[in-house]
Amino acid sequence: MTFLVLGLVKAAAKMTSSCTTTTTIISPLSEVMQKGREKLKTVPLYLEEDIRPEMKEDIYDPSYKDEEGPLPKLEYVWRNIILMSLLHLGAVYGLVLVPSSKFYTLLWAFVYYVVSITGIGAGAHRLWSHRTYKARLPLRVFLIIANTMAFQNDVYEWSRDHRAHHKFTETHADPHNSRRGFFFSHVGWLLVRKHPAVKEKGGKLDMSDLKAEKLVMFQRRYYKSGVLLLCFILPTLVPWYCWGETFLHSLYVATFLRYALTLNVTWLVNSAAHLYGFRPYDKNIDPRENPLVSVGTLGEGFHNYHHTFPYDYAASEHGWHINSTTFFIDCMAALGLAYDRKKVSKAAVLARIKRTGDGSHKSG
Repeated sequence: MTFLVLGLVKAAAKMTSSCTTTTTIISPLSEVMQKGREKLKTVPLYLEEDIRPEMKEDIYDPSYKDEEGPLPKLEYVWRNIILMSLLHLGAVYGLVLVPSSKFYTLLWAFVYYVVSITGIGAGAHRLWSHRTYKARLPLRVFLIIANTMAFQNDVYEWSRDHRAHHKFTETHADPHNSRRGFFFSHVGWLLVRKHPAVKEKGGKLDMSDLKAEKLVMFQRRYYKSGVLLLCFILPTLVPWYCWGETFLHSLYVATFLRYALTLNVTWLVNSAAHLYGFRPYDKNIDPRENPLVSVGTLGEGFHNYHHTFPYDYAASEHGWHINSTTFFIDCMAALGLAYDRKKVSKAAVLARIKRTGDGSHKSG
């Protein structure tokens, strides 16, 4: 196993250190700059560095503004409130049971957590929401399974909400608008009915790419049964059956506690990473660089960069630094399972830092 891991690291490092046909490194911005400063001024900020001509639905639309008037009355979704409350009570009891859990149970919960987060970050987020790279069938099957293990809505719904979040960020059309407060952007948005603007704008997004993907539609069709098996039954039965863990420890630690941690760490991208941190790439938007969030999400906390360049497969300027999701994708590329990774050029990043950054970047 050690030799296999070392081999993957060397192969991935070799691929990322050289220009290959599987990595797209294009900088339309550099071409624009060569044509003169006056021409540059006329290029919209949200179009100048687009390196995915086939994908536009996650590009920030600065022309959209909220309508005047008070917020509509909140409609509570009591089913979600009750289920979330019970889950977190179970997770608290799971914390109490952690010291008396077997080592293999804790290891199992950790591995399940990592795989679930990968299903969100490398799968629903970077592959399907943003189309920042392409994956062959074996990798797509793994990611759809891992995403189902995470139980955070199926890939189609997750991607639709996330594209709306990027296109209409910090407005009422953003499903988890952080300007409505930390609690709302963290979990509150799941406990109330969606704002009418979310439904209206989200319903108009072009989702034809995902509708045409049979694997995504298969997951959506059988999502409830898949979640029941992969998020609740399997993680509970394995410790209980395979190494004699008690049923209570298996249920409350490996399932409830692990699932609650996965949810809350992922939610921190919507809440903490929009409220706390620096904005070295674009000071005009709320998303921020939050290294602590990156630790828990395996690389999704470089949020100011990600919202500035949503088409970059690494979701960060810094490669593998606090970003094991990028390492995972690069390893898959070394194995031939991932390809056409989109990467913004260093010149384009530096130009953006100088033009719209808050001065916190070390290059400034």
